[in-house]
Amino acid sequence: MSKIDPELKKKLLKESQSPFKGLRRILWIAFSGSAILGLLIMLSKIASGSELQQNNLLIQVGASILFPTLLFLDRNKD
Repeated sequence: MSKIDPELKKKLLKESQSPFKGLRRILWIAFSGSAILGLLIMLSKIASGSELQQNNLLIQVGASILFPTLLFLDRNKD
């Protein structure tokens, strides 16, 4: 009945179930890298003897855990 290629139909159905997945993954990767780099910089400042506010460090640790977790949860499950 349908003249659409079965592979194309499967791909379009998958995209309609999770739109913008590629863009989300790129953002999670960028945010993860930024959070981890920020945490490494903060840790190097602590190692050099500088004082940091504990709130800032906790935010960086939280972001370094949250964004890779979101990237992991957004993976393909098939």
